[in-house]
Amino acid sequence: MIITIYGRPGCPFCVRAKQIAEKLAASHDDISCTYIDMYKEGISKEDLAKEKNIVVNTVPQVFVDQNHIGGCDDFVIYVKENLN
Repeated sequence: MIITIYGRPGCPFCVRAKQIAEKLAASHDDISCTYIDMYKEGISKEDLAKEKNIVVNTVPQVFVDQNHIGGCDDFVIYVKENLN
């Protein structure tokens, strides 16, 4: 399983999602995570929305194996329902 998180610096929800993903990756051999700093990479919310064909109002935006999960709260729910 590959977890990809698009986020921005200073965003507490991005930090939380990244911490959860890193903890999962550390405790599961079949999970890896990638954090993409949208600011550093020059990616706007509009760019991400267009590229992924999704609505992006907030960050982070979390994907699991290319499937859009949503924001941090959605990711927490996904983890509780699928990985615990």
